[in-house]
Amino acid sequence: MKFAVIQTGGKQFIVKTGDKIQVEKLEGKAGDKVAFDNVLLVADGDKVEVGKPRVKGATVEGKVLKQARARKVLVMKYHNKTRYRRKKGHRQHFTEVEIVKI
Repeated sequence: MKFAVIQTGGKQFIVKTGDKIQVEKLEGKAGDKVAFDNVLLVADGDKVEVGKPRVKGATVEGKVLKQARARKVLVMKYHNKTRYRRKKGHRQHFTEVEIVKI
């Protein structure tokens, strides 16, 4: 089984062909191709390549499935004894990508 570890948007993902992942917002519309050049590890059975810090010449190709926003996260601020309360919501933008080729 072939898999890779990629880094995008300040996060690392373990991916294999056919996986669908949600990454920080990338440019592009649904159906566009995207390439991840920041590959940290590639493994194919017993053969493992570890980058220092990246694997040279390795890329992971994906296809943008959709651009969307995550579920709402509520942020509350509260100070006791002062009648101070603040409620704020936030929805983070993300891109859903299907891994096509490692």
